[in-house]
Amino acid sequence: MAASVEHVQAELTCLDDLSVMLNARVGANWPPGEYDRPAQEFFLDCMQKGGELAQGVFVWYAITNQAPATLVGAAGFDGLPNPQGEIEIGFSIVDEWQNVGYATEVATALIDKAFSDSRVSKVIAHTTADNSSSCKVLEKLGLSQMSHAQETAMIRFELARK
Repeated sequence: MAASVEHVQAELTCLDDLSVMLNARVGANWPPGEYDRPAQEFFLDCMQKGGELAQGVFVWYAITNQAPATLVGAAGFDGLPNPQGEIEIGFSIVDEWQNVGYATEVATALIDKAFSDSRVSKVIAHTTADNSSSCKVLEKLGLSQMSHAQETAMIRFELARK
């Protein structure tokens, strides 16, 4: 489900309101991983500046289909494709919902959505070397490790359009 400005504002102010808006349980451990408060504030700012065109770009929610519906993760793009045709994806899954396929599902959906845009020639992702779960998901989906910045411990993954 694509997040709106109102969703992200609720994430930052009242998880009970977010739960009502999503009609899903939001655990006390929200937000997950690298989708932390600074990331939420960054994406909220991007969404507010981008208006309606930003809907469906920056933040998507992963919600279980089983009862009770539960918010298990967030995913999205870091922006629109750059002039070289690259677009960056990111995803974070709540700890207790990891290793059951949600990261793979949301990353696959992001890649498919990215390549449905003719401007996109390459999907990229960054993660830390110690985030072996994200590395495994990215490699499983065909992204190749392209660089490893020792000073930041960040690894860049890429997948070119076929």
